[in-house]
Formats: sequence, C-alpha cells, structure tokens
Amino acid sequence: MTQNTPYTVHPSAIVDEGAQIGEGSRVWHFAHVCAGARIGKGVSLGQNVFVGNKVVIGDKCKVQNNVSVYDNVTLEEGVFCGPSMVFTNVYNPRSLIERKSEYRDTLVKRGATLGANCTIVCGTTIGEFAFIGAGAVINKDVKPYALMVGVPARQVGWMSEHGEQIPLPVKGKGEYICPHAGTRYALDGDTLTTSQAQ
Repeated sequence: MTQNTPYTVHPSAIVDEGAQIGEGSRVWHFAHVCAGARIGKGVSLGQNVFVGNKVVIGDKCKVQNNVSVYDNVTLEEGVFCGPSMVFTNVYNPRSLIERKSEYRDTLVKRGATLGANCTIVCGTTIGEFAFIGAGAVINKDVKPYALMVGVPARQVGWMSEHGEQIPLPVKGKGEYICPHAGTRYALDGDTLTTSQAQ
C-alpha cells in the first residue's frame, strides 16, 4: 500500500488524477476510482471496486469486493455495501441506444446496509439505517429503518441502528428500547421514529 497520501492505495489499484479521497481511506486490490469521484474519510473500497465520476461516498462507508458504484449514486455517511451488490443508473438500458442523458439519481442515506448480491434499481432512495437483505431487488423507495427482503423486495420488519431486528410489526403501534444504545423506537402506523430513552 502506498503511504505518500493521507489515504492508502494498493499498487494494483488505479486512482485517476482529480479524484478526491479523504484521510484514512483505503483503496484495495484492482479497484478503480475515476477522476470526478468524491470519497470521504475512513472509507474502505474493497477488491475490484469501481467508483464512477459522478459519485459521492460519505465518511466511514464500506464498499465490499466486486461492487461498482456508477455515476449518479450518492452514499451518505456510514453506508455498508455488501459483496457483489449492484447499482444501476439507466432504468431501461439498450446497447444500441445512447441513454447517458437519462441517468437516474440513487441516494443511500446515512447508516443503511445493502446486503450481499442485492440490486438497487436506479432512481430510488434508501432511508437512514434501512437494511436490505442479501439478494433483494429494490425498485422503489425504502423507509428509514425498514428491513427489506425478496424479489421484488418487500418490508418484513424494522432494524435498529445497532443492526438488530426490532420486535415490532411492520404496521401498528408500539415502542422498543435498544439494549445496546438506549435508543427508543416508536411505531405509529407504518412510520418508525427514534428518540433517546430517558
């Protein structure tokens, strides 16, 4: 790993001139970061990761092996991208038709987890601390803290910021206090809100 920058890059990786990478970030084997990419502090880009020009990756994100983060994807702070998960940026691609002007934005909000081999169809927003199960296909917006599984994905529950399933129904009324962080989760209808327990 090279040490002449505030971040580290494996000798086999390519970081194009102009890319912005924050302090303490690591770019591992065979990764490619394009010139326009903006990457925060403490980010890990695993083996064979690709980061496009029009990509923003927030602080402390982890992008595991074999993930391509294409143009128009934004990851807020602390997003986890599991091995071989997939982003897209064209909704109806054809090899014979140029659609670079039709890229759709994808936003993954703070703390969300995207499980191994899941697919995020472009034009969607993943809410804060949502949890996308392995192999799921997301084709619509996801609520904060929602646990999503299946093809196409459906909500089957809620996940805490600590990464454990909350024992509340998808819809209804109830409260739960996380034993790890003391966060109170309150369900009202189909919306989960958080506050710090007293």
